[in-house]
Amino acid sequence: MRTGNEPVTARSALRLRFWLSLWGLIWSGAGAAAFSLAARPGWAAACAAVAVLAAVDLGVVLHHMRQGPHYQPGPDVPPYEPPAR
Repeated sequence: MRTGNEPVTARSALRLRFWLSLWGLIWSGAGAAAFSLAARPGWAAACAAVAVLAAVDLGVVLHHMRQGPHYQPGPDVPPYEPPAR
C-alpha cells in the first residue's frame, strides 16, 4: 500500500544481499566440511542447514536481479487511499 511518504529514490540492496549470501554459503560450506572431518555430525548438520538456506537465498536474489527494475510510480502519481477499517 502506498501512503505517499516513500523515498523517491528507494533501492533494494540486492547486491549487498548477494555478497552476504555468497559469504555465508562459502563459510557455512567450509564449516560443514570441517566439522564432518572432525567427526562432529551435529555441528556439520547445522552448518549444512545454514549453507542450504544461504544457497536458497542466493537463488532468490539472482532471480530478482535478473528480473530487472520494475515500475515504480513517480512523484506525479497520487498516493492510494488507506483502507477503511
